[in-house]
Amino acid sequence: MARAQLNLSIQPYRMLKRADAASYCGLSATSFLANCPVPAVLLPGGRKAWDVKDLDRWIEGLKEDSRPSDDDLLNQLRA
Repeated sequence: MARAQLNLSIQPYRMLKRADAASYCGLSATSFLANCPVPAVLLPGGRKAWDVKDLDRWIEGLKEDSRPSDDDLLNQLRA
């Protein structure tokens, strides 16, 4: 029987601490704070965390060929 090895990196949390958010984006914590425009969310208890979905949108926007979808443009106009 043939075998294959699969290595997956799964982020188990949606809301990330600063160090985890920086690592998720491939940046140091200092570079993350200096370059990432994604605002942290203030959670109950006063803790700040970054939403993985917001980080993903920012990263997608960094791609050269990335264009906002029609839905994204409409949502921005509604905001």
